[in-house]
Formats: sequence, C-alpha cells, structure tokens
Amino acid sequence: MTNQPNQPGQPPVTGHRMSTDLTTPSCALAIGAHPDDVEFGCGGTLAKWALAGTVIHHLVCTDGSKGTWDPTADIDRLRQVREVEQRTAAGLLSGPRAGEVRFLRRIDGELVNDAVTRAEVVRAIRELRPDVVLGHDPWKRYRLHPDHRAAGWLTCDAIVAARDPHFLPEMGLDHHRPAALLLWEADQVNHIEDISTTIEIKLDALIAHSSQHETTLGAVDEAGIDRFRTRLRERHRDLGADLGFAAAECFARIDDL
Repeated sequence: MTNQPNQPGQPPVTGHRMSTDLTTPSCALAIGAHPDDVEFGCGGTLAKWALAGTVIHHLVCTDGSKGTWDPTADIDRLRQVREVEQRTAAGLLSGPRAGEVRFLRRIDGELVNDAVTRAEVVRAIRELRPDVVLGHDPWKRYRLHPDHRAAGWLTCDAIVAARDPHFLPEMGLDHHRPAALLLWEADQVNHIEDISTTIEIKLDALIAHSSQHETTLGAVDEAGIDRFRTRLRERHRDLGADLGFAAAECFARIDDL
C-alpha cells in the first residue's frame, strides 16, 4: 500500500529505533484538534488500554464547524451533531472505562496556542491527572491543517505548564507531570503500539462520526464504508508488518517530561 503522508492519523514508518507497547497506564488523556482526530490518531491504542483497565479521557479543541462540504449546511446543528458523535465514539473506544469528554469549542480553523486556551488544557491535565497524554505532533513537516499544528503545540506547552507549580497557581490545582507523551501524525516515529485486537473497535469509532463520512472517510454509501474499512485495515497492517503485528499505530514518544 502506498503511504500518503498527509492523510489523517498515521504516517509511514521510518528507519528510526523503535520502542513498542507502553506499560498499560491507569489513566490516559487524548487531545485532538477536531472531533474524530483522536480516533484516527490513537483509537486502537486507547481501545486496547481501556480493555486492560485504563480510564480514557478526551479533550477536543475545536467545534468541528468546518467539517462539511455543503455550503448551505446548518453550522449550529453541525456543531451539536459532532459533539454527540464524539461522545458516541469515545464510548465505543473505551466502554465502561470511558472517562470525560471535554470540548474547548474554539472555532474550527481558528485554533491558536494562546494563554487562555493553553490554561484550559493545563486545567484538564491537572484535574484528570493522566499517566499518558496523546496528541498531534506539532513538528510534523508538511502538515497543512493549522488546527493540527496548534493543537500539538497546545498539548506540549500545556504539559510543561501543568507539571510546574509556579505556572498558573491561581487555578488552585496541584501540578501534575505525566509519565509519557505520545504524538501521532509523527514526523519521526520511534514508538509502535500493537492494535491487532482493537483495529475493528477503532474503525467502528471512526464510522460513528457519521457527519464525516463523505469529507473524511470518502464514503457516501455502505460500499464506501466498506472500502474505508479496507483501506484502514491495510494501512495499519502495513505499519505493523515489520514487527509481526497484524495492525499497529505509530507515534513519537517522549518520556523526559
């Protein structure tokens, strides 16, 4: 299968040294720019951890209001629909281990790494206290969407602020330092998670974002959904092939937080 580096979620694997399969965390927080970004980037990993007992939280930065090709769409309705879809997808991924789904509701396409937004991400990290944070890689070259870049910087910068007690003491929250950061859409992959047992859960969660079937999945009917499932299975199979995994997700892993 030909790698398409500007497709959402998973880049080609490079020749860098790899680690595999983090120790299952007690709590994980995934931070996505839009509804469905978390599912694309790390849905199989989150589902695997949830089955092993991890509490899974989502933080979605934008309202998803640009997520349609219909110029006559009811945008207020779309915002509402996308939040419902995100909650449904989170439930499919994590089942009884589903934690909170938080929305920052910034306007789609206008997300910025400013002090106010960053403080909201810090608040989520300090309140939810994840062992592992997952998010977009802001260093990815040639990533066109500005929200993905901004969400990545927000994630990285908020981890620094959340871990140090003299950042935002007015919150009245104890500082918190996660043990690891996993960045999807990674510019340089150095960590792979085996999602052989949860690839179908990931696909179901993505398909729960019904409003995105045409724009993101490239599907307008059941045949299109089947083709999407096949494409994603092939992509994740190829990512895990060198390690003998039937399906894998790839990340840049940072432990020195």
